[in-house]
Amino acid sequence: MTATLDRAFEIAAERKPRVVFPEMEDPRISEAAARLHIDGLAQPVPLGDLAEHHVNALTSNREMRRSIAERLLQRPLMRAAAMVATGEADLLVAGAIAPTRRVIEAASMVIGLEDGIQTPSSYFLMVLPDGQEFIFADCAVNVSPSAQELADIATTSAKTARSLLGQAEVALLSFATGYSGAGGSVEKVREAAYIAGVAGPLQADAALDIATALKKQADISNRANVLIFPDLDAGNIAYKLLVQLAGAKAYGPILQGFRKPICDLSRGATVDEIIAATVLSIAGSDGQ
Repeated sequence: MTATLDRAFEIAAERKPRVVFPEMEDPRISEAAARLHIDGLAQPVPLGDLAEHHVNALTSNREMRRSIAERLLQRPLMRAAAMVATGEADLLVAGAIAPTRRVIEAASMVIGLEDGIQTPSSYFLMVLPDGQEFIFADCAVNVSPSAQELADIATTSAKTARSLLGQAEVALLSFATGYSGAGGSVEKVREAAYIAGVAGPLQADAALDIATALKKQADISNRANVLIFPDLDAGNIAYKLLVQLAGAKAYGPILQGFRKPICDLSRGATVDEIIAATVLSIAGSDGQ
C-alpha cells in the first residue's frame, strides 16, 4: 500500500459514498462491490429502473427528444450515469466490460463536464519503489490534444493532485525547455502552459531536478509532481516504461474533469485493482 492509497482508503471509510456498479454481472465487479461494502468503504446501490427524473436529467443536459432519451437510458451504463446526475449515487464505477469511450460517452451525455472544462481526461497515480508519487496525464484518453485540451488536462490534473497528494506542482512536458527548441508541438505546449498558468514547455529532467531547471533557465521553482504529456504516445509509453524498467506501480487510468466522480476501469482489472481505483476516485473527487 502507498501513502496516497492509504489516505484514499481512510477518506473512503469516512465518506462511505453510494456507488453504482452497472456491470454487476462481472464476477470481479460483484466481488469488489461486496468487499467495499464489508470493509465499510462504500455503499453499493443497485441499478435502478428507468424513471422520469432520469429522463429529465438527460434531456436537461442534452437537447434531444424524450423518446430518444428513454431509449438511451435503457442501457445500464446510461442509467447509472443518470443515477449519479440525480443524486441517487455518488460515484459510477464501470469499464470492466464497457470500453472507455462508452463510459466517457455516458458521463458526458448525462452528467457533463466541470464548469470551465471542455475536455475529459484520465490520470495514473504513479508510485515508485522508493515511495515517490506522481500524477501522470493524459496516458489513456486524448490521442493528440490541442493546446486548449492540454490546458484542460493540466487544470483537472492539478485539482486531482491537490486532492490526492496534497499539493500540485504541474509541468507541461516537451522535448524542449523554454525557448530552447521550436516546432509545432513545442508551440502547442507553450500555449497550453500560458492558458493553464503552469510551467512549460519543460524537458523531463528540468521538471524533476531543480538544479537542471536553473541551468536551463526553466520557469519552475519546485520539483513537479504532476507531469502532463504532449500526446498519448508520450504519456502511454512513459508510464509503461516506468512500470517495466523501474518497478513502479501504476494505479489507473482514472477519469477526471466531470461534474461528478466517474471511475473507468481497465477491462483486465483485478478485484484489488477495482477496489483501489474506486477508493482513489472517491478521494480524488474532493468531496463532490
